[in-house]
Amino acid sequence: MKHDVILRAAYAHEKETLYRLVTQDETWTQFNGPYFPYQTPTMEEFGYDLFARMSEGKEMRVIVYNELPVGSVSYYWECQSTRWLEMGVIIYDSKYWNKGIAIQALRQWITHLFEQLDIARVGLTTWSGNPRMMACAEKLGLRQEARLRKVRFYQNTYYDSVKYGVLREEWFEALNI
Repeated sequence: MKHDVILRAAYAHEKETLYRLVTQDETWTQFNGPYFPYQTPTMEEFGYDLFARMSEGKEMRVIVYNELPVGSVSYYWECQSTRWLEMGVIIYDSKYWNKGIAIQALRQWITHLFEQLDIARVGLTTWSGNPRMMACAEKLGLRQEARLRKVRFYQNTYYDSVKYGVLREEWFEALNI
């Protein structure tokens, strides 16, 4: 199978390119937890926050599709002392949505996380207002572990918080490793 998607750390010379990617088409903010406040970062803010994390390449990596940066994958600790890790994916440019890029990226990212970190589970939390992310999680074989009903209020409508997860043994069994 040809791999159209690679994950990598950002290159130093990509700061302006990645800044434009994140800020030029902000449609992604309507699906990535829009109930949390978002403000377009300045180039300076982008440089010391998001770009710094992308450049380090540990907790966040750039998604490259056919040699073009299109998004990012990341993880964060919900509770590091109990090894509770959550991950996320964003395809910033909406013209690259619905191409299976997020699925390819997350497949690589989940494998990487299990190979590099001493964890038993990888989680992904989304909301019922993002049906594409829910479908992505299910296509990857993540199980819906919780649905917190009507806990996200956005544009005068209540939405559910939906939590997915996969255990290490389930993941590698599905990959036949």
